[in-house]
Amino acid sequence: TVSAALLVAALVFGGTRVVSAQEPTEAVPPDQFFRGTVVEVLEERVGEVVGAPQLQQVVVVELAVGGGTKQRVRAEFAAVAAAGTGQALRVGDAVIAVKSPPPDQSYFVVDRDRSRPLIFLALAFFALAVLLGRLRGATSLLGLAITVAVIVGFVVPSIVAGASPLFVSILGALAIAVASIYLAHGFSRRTTIAVASTLITLTLSAFLAAAAVSLARLFGSGTEEASYLQLGLLKQVNLRGLLLGGIILGAVGVLDDITTGQAAAVDEIHKANPALPVRELYWRGRSVGTEHITSLVNTLFLAYAGASLPLFILFTVNGAQPLWVTLSSEFIAEEIVRTIVGSIALILGVPITTLMAAYVLGRQ
Repeated sequence: TVSAALLVAALVFGGTRVVSAQEPTEAVPPDQFFRGTVVEVLEERVGEVVGAPQLQQVVVVELAVGGGTKQRVRAEFAAVAAAGTGQALRVGDAVIAVKSPPPDQSYFVVDRDRSRPLIFLALAFFALAVLLGRLRGATSLLGLAITVAVIVGFVVPSIVAGASPLFVSILGALAIAVASIYLAHGFSRRTTIAVASTLITLTLSAFLAAAAVSLARLFGSGTEEASYLQLGLLKQVNLRGLLLGGIILGAVGVLDDITTGQAAAVDEIHKANPALPVRELYWRGRSVGTEHITSLVNTLFLAYAGASLPLFILFTVNGAQPLWVTLSSEFIAEEIVRTIVGSIALILGVPITTLMAAYVLGRQ
């Protein structure tokens, strides 16, 4: 079965276990974090750190220390003095302050408190999804909740506990694909076709991703986050498996859209003309799918490019090394492989879904 093939891929390319996370050798008192509001700016200057301008401030912050109690403390704040970004703290700004452990016990503003605007945006998103999508919108939100629960409650803890990142990511991808598609689109023939097509395409994508990562000699260490893992308590995490797992989880979201849309298109074509033979139904569905591919491939690239726009600019103005050297760097190569594998998954999803839908629906 498709699920079995995915699990075999995980065992072949990712292994089943890695060494468990190491325990810290010394107990370090944790920092204490507080929400607060800036009530006074005492000092403000622009210094220079490693040749870059840095904004430095000393402010008074009113902290919420629990039980409705407020406490005013003196805190320091530092940030890159980027032009035109308004980084400086002002009176009334909501911030997050940290209290360092004894014996220092100083206060520092580590960032602005963005929880309120984020909650507002999330509520607006939920409201629009239910208002415009009605029941399907509500069930799609339930599917989203399950996706978050699978990643946060299963995938991440399992990897931290020492399980193979690839194996765990594939299990998570299977659960997400089945649960989210059925919840968002309901139980029907075309939804089942979409689920089956997603699993088949996901299997092919897993093998393709493993082959591409191996061929490009990628090791999953191209990002700062990966470096932090190796320097921290999770030194034995399989970074290559983590890279593959991320590619597979990313492909699920892409395939969800293409397979459900394509299965629905073929179903509607069949309903409009039930007399169409399987071959004709397939080619008409492919015609719709071609337009879908064109728009989604461009969307996928723009999603990655938009997220990495500052990096693109940095590479453009960096004349110290040729373009081909930049493209061969592991970080850039990882993003290229991620984009290409996701795009290939999109392309494969169209004929696979169309063929399955045409065969199942056209033979009735």
